[in-house]
Amino acid sequence: MKLFTVLSFALLALGSGVEIVTRETLEEQKYDPDWKSLDTRPLPTWYDEAKIGIFLHWGVYSVPSFGSEWFWRNWRDNKEKYVDFMKKNFKPGFAYQDFARDFTAEHYKPEQWAELFAKSGAKYVVLTSKHHEGYTLWPSKYSFSWNAKDVGPHRDLLGDLAAAIRKQTKLRFGVYHSLYEWFNPLYESDKASGFKKSEFVEHKVYPEMLELVQKYRPEVLWSDGEWEASDDYWRSTEFLAWLYNESPVKDTVVTNDRWGKDILCKHGDFYTCQDRYNPGVLQPHKWENAMTIDRVSWGYRLEASLSDFLTSHDLISELASTVSCGGNLLVNVGPTKEGLIAPIFEERLLDMGKWLTNNGEAIYATNPWRYQNDTQTPGVWYTSRQEADRLIVFAIVLNFPTSRNITLYSLGGKFDDKSKLQLLGYDGTIQWTGTTQFVNVEFPPKEALDATQLNLAWTFKIDLPKSS
Repeated sequence: MKLFTVLSFALLALGSGVEIVTRETLEEQKYDPDWKSLDTRPLPTWYDEAKIGIFLHWGVYSVPSFGSEWFWRNWRDNKEKYVDFMKKNFKPGFAYQDFARDFTAEHYKPEQWAELFAKSGAKYVVLTSKHHEGYTLWPSKYSFSWNAKDVGPHRDLLGDLAAAIRKQTKLRFGVYHSLYEWFNPLYESDKASGFKKSEFVEHKVYPEMLELVQKYRPEVLWSDGEWEASDDYWRSTEFLAWLYNESPVKDTVVTNDRWGKDILCKHGDFYTCQDRYNPGVLQPHKWENAMTIDRVSWGYRLEASLSDFLTSHDLISELASTVSCGGNLLVNVGPTKEGLIAPIFEERLLDMGKWLTNNGEAIYATNPWRYQNDTQTPGVWYTSRQEADRLIVFAIVLNFPTSRNITLYSLGGKFDDKSKLQLLGYDGTIQWTGTTQFVNVEFPPKEALDATQLNLAWTFKIDLPKSS
């Protein structure tokens, strides 16, 4: 590792009304292109504090809107329901590329998307810049005639959303990017050589990633499609060293763990380990639960039924358990080919936002407590925050007790005579008693909570001695 010093000066304009800007001497670490060095990079604080992001899977697969975003792969692999779908709905000789002309996005209004995401309570957005089909949502010069500018909507879908997010909200903008492409001839040739050749990386993937970062400055780079080849083939450590040392987002960008077939859950700013990863226990490294409101698919599906979707209560439950165990929640929705976010997705996101209006204090910028959940009373998850000389613990209760009383065993013996307990979003006094074994809390009447839109889950805040 190399260290260098950046020296800058203060501009002083006393009495002139000009803002005084001072910058101290900075010592900045340079990262070498190997995992030992890259793994020493501190996680940018904003990401851990944010806790919630929105994931968007949008591409040519949004046109058939059937099965999943792996439509092309499944069809080419002759999976029966995909073959039947094509026979019933399209003439012989129809190619997957023909779907692109119907990827119209005529109702795409990124400003409305940005407003919805802000109302959801999320703090960052991750858009699929390119999925495994290879189609890019920006006019990449490395994806000629297979991008959103050349065919389909004829606009820079990615750039328009990035601009709207940054103009209208305080959310961070990020991108998903697939390393491999199912049927790219260069990739297929490299694969046939046992990845002894690297024409696909040299001429497509590596320059494409540089272009993506330099042009759009994403603060999340969510890599995927890594599992068939090593990180050496993908030139992953070389790219990440550039990203952390020289790129325009070097100080704030975060990346995941999908950079080679043996890297998952081992290296990266945050681990994903697998899709919909929620271990339910505290993890030693920062992690993210990338999950879908539609249990079946990441992309939009016309054949989805109501039972396929998580309820708003399901979503809050997933959020509580994830944050309690030190993770971030990345909530996926799949827009339509026309550029609409279906009402059921909108409802779920707005319900999450309403819940966070009252309960966000227990989510944002919190830390895991010594206990993640209450093992004797199911459906209770804990988070915490240090404030001055007191420890604030939040107990997120997912189910309203039938007796209106709930026993929190994890809090037993942790409180003192200075401790106060309150229900977030509720102005009234909460009755509670405690012993060395438990704290018993009496809920207000359910109708009183419903009248103030305190539903889905309820959060009790209690201040404890610092050592608790």
